Parts: sequence; C-alpha cells; structure tokens
Amino acid sequence: MFTGIVQAVGEIKQSQSTHEQSKHGLSLNISSGGLDLSDVTQGDSIAVNGVCLTVTALTGDLFTVDVSQETLHCTQGLDRIGAHVNLEKAMRLSDRLGGHLVSGHVDAVGTVVKFEPAGESFVLVIQAPESIMRFLTHKGSITVNGVSLTVNRIEGNVFSVNLIPHTLAMTNLKELAPGMLVNLETDMLARYVARLLNIEG
Repeated sequence: MFTGIVQAVGEIKQSQSTHEQSKHGLSLNISSGGLDLSDVTQGDSIAVNGVCLTVTALTGDLFTVDVSQETLHCTQGLDRIGAHVNLEKAMRLSDRLGGHLVSGHVDAVGTVVKFEPAGESFVLVIQAPESIMRFLTHKGSITVNGVSLTVNRIEGNVFSVNLIPHTLAMTNLKELAPGMLVNLETDMLARYVARLLNIEG
C-alpha cells in the first residue's frame, strides 16, 4: 500500500528480458534518485511510476525489479532505458497518509491532452478510458504516474488536475507534454463502493 506522495525520482538504467511462462517480461535496474534504501530488503515493494513492484536485488543506489509481460501491457513507462520514474516505498501502518490510499495496481493508461501554466501552477488535462470515468468525481482522488492528485473538473472522458510548483519539482510530471501516456489508478474507495452497489462493469 502507498500514499501517492512521491519520495524520489529515479531512472531506469538497464533493462533485460526475462522468460516467464513462455512470455517475455523485463528485469529493470533502477537508480534510487536519492530514495533511502537503507531499510529496503529483497522482497519489499516500491511503487515505480505508480506500479507496485517487488525488489529482487539491491546494489548501492540501484535496485532491481522484475516486470511481467501483463504489467508491461497494462502500463506505460517501464520499458524505456533512461526514463525518469516516480518512486515511493510501501507505507508503514504508522505513516502519515499525506495523499490517499494507493494500491499500486494501475487501472488504465491515459493520454495527456493539455499541460499548461495557470498562474504559479500548471493545469494537467488527461483523456482517460471510459471504463474508469465512473470512479472519478469532482474533488476526488486520482493517481497519475504514482502521484496523488485531486480531480478539479470532469467533462466526458476528460479530467483535469492542478499541479503546484512543489509537485512539479518533486516528480517527473514536469516532463509531460500533450500526447504522452500516463499511468492512472482510481480511488480504491470509489471502486469498493461501486462493487458494493454492483455497478462496476
């Protein structure tokens, strides 16, 4: 479980194919970008661009994770060497919940429609698959590339969020541009409510 409060921006340094049930996954070596790895051990979870991955090895400021073909198919940004990725260690039960409850299981990939300044902040507009729009609500939570954000506006299958300077400085969202893809995870509480009401498709 995570909070959507990014702790560092790392970089995918190396990628190599793995064999998993006759399908090709990837083994990634990722630089920690200043993320404190002193309390991380093999088997721990780290969210990488919003995707919960298991640490398989640690070497200095590098950690290794395996990514299945299924995960690669459902997400973006994990198959490109040199890509900057948002990092967050799994939360402890005693941690402050600064963002919202995030599982690290990406629901869909969205497309950036607009990314432009609005005063001191930036407005990020994203087109999302119709299948997840029922879980979005005005002033509700959404995770974009692992970053907990608040939905400001919804029109059809497009929603917008506001990014303050601190968020831009501490995450890779500052690198976004129209046409780029982002990992989206909806608020798990909204999903549970939908499930209880039997309205999830």
